[in-house]
Formats: sequence, structure tokens, C-alpha cells
Amino acid sequence: MRIADAQPQAGSTQRGRRVGRGIAAGQGASCGFGMRGQKSRSGRPTRPGFEGGQTPLYRRLPKLKGFPLVNRHFFTIINLDDLEGLAAKSEVTLSSLLEAGILTQDDGPLKVLGGGEVKVALTVKAAAFTKSAKAAIIAAGGTCEVV
Repeated sequence: MRIADAQPQAGSTQRGRRVGRGIAAGQGASCGFGMRGQKSRSGRPTRPGFEGGQTPLYRRLPKLKGFPLVNRHFFTIINLDDLEGLAAKSEVTLSSLLEAGILTQDDGPLKVLGGGEVKVALTVKAAAFTKSAKAAIIAAGGTCEVV
């Protein structure tokens, strides 16, 4: 088979409407578009996405990197392996970590992430814990307290 032999399926194509050829042809005078208005004019179709002058949807939506969170929470984050050098049974808070020099700045409430391991029992007081961090602290014999 060659490209020249390709033909559409039988019955899948229809001839175009012959409009504006008098009332006997069925689509005479206004060609089925009515008498007045934007949709009856020549060069008629408005561009895709046009909403009659209203700001169209494609201009109302933000374009870059998804939608921003409206009430985003900012945390001071720390991983478990950063707590490794602390003494056993010590109390870990945001202020104690700043004093020890483990954290250098306060970016909001403390959140403990589960990167690394903890080998000593610690009492950790933070605003939030990941599931893996909480499980690792409790497995090492420590406690997690949500402040």
C-alpha cells in the first residue's frame, strides 16, 4: 500500500455546506447564523478562549510551579543525625539547640525530620515530628513531646 492509495472510510466524509445560495437551498441569506450579532459576522469565530471581554481563564490562573500555599507554615528543621552528639537523657528544645550551636538561626517552630539514627535516649520537645523521626526516638528509649 502506498500513501496515494490511502482513502477515508466509506461514509466518513461529507461534502461541505453550500451556504448563501438562496432560500431554496435551505441556508440562504444569513446562512443559518441569524441576522445580527458577533456570531453572524464574516470572519466570525472569536479566538479560542475568548470570553466576551471577561478576563479569560488562561489569564486568571497562575502559571509557574504550581499554586502557592496561602497559610504556609515555616519551621526550623533538624535531622536526627544532628542530635547524635548530645548526652543521654538530655532535653532537646529549640533554645537548647541554639545554645549548643547545633542550630544557627530560628526560622520558626522546631520540626524534627527522620534523616539518620539516634542511639541515645533523648527528651525531644518540638512543634512537629515526622513519623519516622518519632519512631526512631521512641525506639532509642526517648520521648517525643509536641509543644
